[in-house]
Amino acid sequence: MPPLVTAAWLNEALAGRGAKVLDASYYLPNEGKDARALFVSANIPGARFFDLDDVCDHATTLAHMLPSPPAFAAAMAGLGVSDADHVVVYDQRGLFSAARLWWMLRVFGHDKVSVLDGGLPGWVAAGFGVEAGEPAGAVMGDFNAIYRGQMVRGLDDMRRNLETRAALVLDARPAGRFDASVPEPRPGMRGGHIPGAKSLPLAALLENGYMPPPARLREIFAAAGVAPGREVITSCGSGITAAVLTLGLVVAGLPEGALYDGSWSEWGARDDTPIEV
Repeated sequence: MPPLVTAAWLNEALAGRGAKVLDASYYLPNEGKDARALFVSANIPGARFFDLDDVCDHATTLAHMLPSPPAFAAAMAGLGVSDADHVVVYDQRGLFSAARLWWMLRVFGHDKVSVLDGGLPGWVAAGFGVEAGEPAGAVMGDFNAIYRGQMVRGLDDMRRNLETRAALVLDARPAGRFDASVPEPRPGMRGGHIPGAKSLPLAALLENGYMPPPARLREIFAAAGVAPGREVITSCGSGITAAVLTLGLVVAGLPEGALYDGSWSEWGARDDTPIEV
């Protein structure tokens, strides 16, 4: 399945009932926005809302960490998604958090997933309509989750990488958060970055809310230090926008590497992890 689809493609797929659409919008704690309420006020026809803060590991204080395979499978089935379905994910910004669900689906073995390039703003700009209100109840799907651990990195993996520097760590947070010139949005969080990481802000991969062509993406990644044969680990504040970098690697035709699920919410909150500013 293509990692990105256009609004025109999705409109045709919906006419032929060829896609299941999920809104995976998320806003940072300091933004004061309710993604679910905004979904109810305007959504792509037939879409359902996926709550990244609900379908996660509730046994940890870290934000929206990956849930267990059974929990994820139950959430997908409850949204009417089955193994055979092509899922198209979007968000209300354009391209921000949708890539997180794209990555999660693939982590749990579902490769039939794409991201709507341009998101809801791109859909509206293309002249397609929206609906308001809660969607009707879904017919229960049949979804089986198979965990792919090679796509995920944890704290111990990141500690080992400090010693080996085998993988290049790309940080998708804004440059000011990377260099600690602006505070983190989560109270009490240290500023800075994982030693040796490179800054590649989410905004660098977007052009007016859309992802640029593969050739341009390869130039951007090369400038950030991505080189043939070297693994890449993407990171960010809490594992959301890191997935946009991972999506960009796939669109560019490059090896996608892995994503540090805890990201700065884990690394920056500890007192036993080194940082650079």
